[in-house]
Amino acid sequence: MTIHLLFGVHAHQPVGNFPAVIDDAHVRCYGMFLRVLDRYPDFHFSVHFSGWLLDVLCTRFPEDMALLVKMTARGQVEWFGSGDCEPVLAAIPQRDQLSQIETLSARLENLVGQRPRGAWLTERVWEASVVSSLVEAGIRYVAVDDYHFLCAGMPADALDSFYTTEENGHTLDLFPISEALRYRLPFSPADEAVAYLESLARQGQKAAIYFDDIEKFGIWPETYAWVYEQGWLARFIEGVLASPLIRTATYADYHAHAGTTTRGIVYLPTTSYIEMNEWTLPPQAARDYANLIETEKTAGHYERHKPFLRGGIWRNFLSRYPESNWMHKRMLGLSQRLAELPDQTRAPSMQEHLHRAQANDAYWHGLFGGLYLPHLRRAIWHNLIALEGALDAIVPRAPFERRDIDHDGKEELLQSSAQLQAISRHDGDACIIELSSYPLAHNFADTLRRYVEGYHAKIDFNPIATAASGNRNSDGEGSAHSGSSNGPVSAHDRVAFRNAILPKDIEPDRRPRGLFVDSHIDAAGKVHPLDAYHLVAASPKGVIFSSHCDSGQIEKQYCLEKNRLTVHYRGTQIEKSRIEIQLNLAMPSCDGFSGCYRLHDGNIPCGFGEKLLLDHLGEISLEDAELGSRVALHFSPPLCLHAEPYYTVSQSEAGFEKIMQGVCLNLAFDNLASETLTITLTVVPSSEEKPS
Repeated sequence: MTIHLLFGVHAHQPVGNFPAVIDDAHVRCYGMFLRVLDRYPDFHFSVHFSGWLLDVLCTRFPEDMALLVKMTARGQVEWFGSGDCEPVLAAIPQRDQLSQIETLSARLENLVGQRPRGAWLTERVWEASVVSSLVEAGIRYVAVDDYHFLCAGMPADALDSFYTTEENGHTLDLFPISEALRYRLPFSPADEAVAYLESLARQGQKAAIYFDDIEKFGIWPETYAWVYEQGWLARFIEGVLASPLIRTATYADYHAHAGTTTRGIVYLPTTSYIEMNEWTLPPQAARDYANLIETEKTAGHYERHKPFLRGGIWRNFLSRYPESNWMHKRMLGLSQRLAELPDQTRAPSMQEHLHRAQANDAYWHGLFGGLYLPHLRRAIWHNLIALEGALDAIVPRAPFERRDIDHDGKEELLQSSAQLQAISRHDGDACIIELSSYPLAHNFADTLRRYVEGYHAKIDFNPIATAASGNRNSDGEGSAHSGSSNGPVSAHDRVAFRNAILPKDIEPDRRPRGLFVDSHIDAAGKVHPLDAYHLVAASPKGVIFSSHCDSGQIEKQYCLEKNRLTVHYRGTQIEKSRIEIQLNLAMPSCDGFSGCYRLHDGNIPCGFGEKLLLDHLGEISLEDAELGSRVALHFSPPLCLHAEPYYTVSQSEAGFEKIMQGVCLNLAFDNLASETLTITLTVVPSSEEKPS
């Protein structure tokens, strides 16, 4: 009896990723993979490319993409659809689900003359609510993990073909992706992987179902040499084609085969792949979950109990990280505004900005998520701000609004002009949580606080260990999921360090990383957070907060005009003591060569990646060539400045890494008891010599 190998690969790069990264991915993976597969026309397979990446590759590597079009024309390749910019479909409104799917389907029809009937689900996040949109957009089947089926109580030996689910009368077929194959390909030696497929055929299985990231074939650590230089991919394909027990097929061909029918009705729970369900848990829960899994494995019960050990769900990232939730809810608000706009006033660029702002990568964090990567968050904000500016040009907003945008129970206060928007939150800290420039389409408050992460427990602070890079597991063996110690280690099991990490680097922040985060230093030098501000007044003229301080009060007022935010601090009946004000600014250059401080006399003391101490400072500018602007700060009276970069420590497929999130300006002023402190922040494009 023969088995059908349904082999699918998914290719995606985050919106806003660096061109050099994409070029390297193509050289080491996409292009190599296609050229190898082109040599074997009888090896049928399915592909999914996110629309944004497809556009980039067609522009930069037209010959390789033409090769893929040729392979499609000869019937070797089937294309899968999805959301154009790789959103988690369940996390966006249904109208946007439809427009995202339709955009990619139309793109593929134009490129290869094939309108997809199958769809890839971003991060394999399944919620039944997406069924209606998929079906309405012409999708007839999707691939999800076999784990999803196990969680529904299905037996593992019955997951060798597709099932049918239903939602509100709409039916959709579901293919269960084999976890065993995901962990074997390409990590097991090629002959062992072929032998495994043949063993499934002898057991009478109908199909071996594989669909996973193409980046495993060349981009993951150690895989380029293994897959191409050592010839794993060619040997695997040749072994499959030579086997009398294995036939390759696209999902479309298998699904349309006259003798193939659904194995029955199934209803799946809300879930994603196993690792995602762990990553989305809060740190302590993630550690408890990992310990539980290890206990079950040690006892030999894991495989049996795995369906009942589910962890969290993808949406937990929105509750774990307020920064992610803020982006998400701002996106939803702008989506609603765009939907309410008359059709004749909409420009195609508006829809494109919305689609790009829905790209999944910057909204979550695990081994591959990009919330910790500033350039990916910056891409989301760039598109959100550009869309908001375009909407405001058609339907202007009031210069002042009060709303709880992110549904956290704390009211946000929005002050806006045609050039700048400042949003503060009535949450005690009363800091600026968003400072967006419309001409630059940049949010200067797009920062990320330091969080405790469950994987921080893996960090060995031995300097020899942390300086190492590319280490295998501590026992020296390959991945437990690799299928053999001869292959590369799966990124899920890899422990490596890209930077030396110190204990202080993972100390969590207790307060937000916003702008104008205040503390009071008493006469004894003790720090008292000013985190009990209450709202005194809010109007287009300004937003005023007040807080107790010693036996008196400190008042903070935000005023916004054109491209300038002015902040006044006043003390009433307070003793002579120090107030410290922290500004965390997201500057694209970070610790690169194109970001620096400039003093009033024109001197450049240092770059953003260095520490800076200045006394009696009246003016300073932060210049960023990448952004094409400078942030000019004026202090009256002068004060003391301590500036330094701040970093987070996160884990990626390449190992633990320190990432500069922004510049932290600590301002100290000693005379609030007798003087009013005024801080003026002006966003000045490089083309302007003077603030407007």
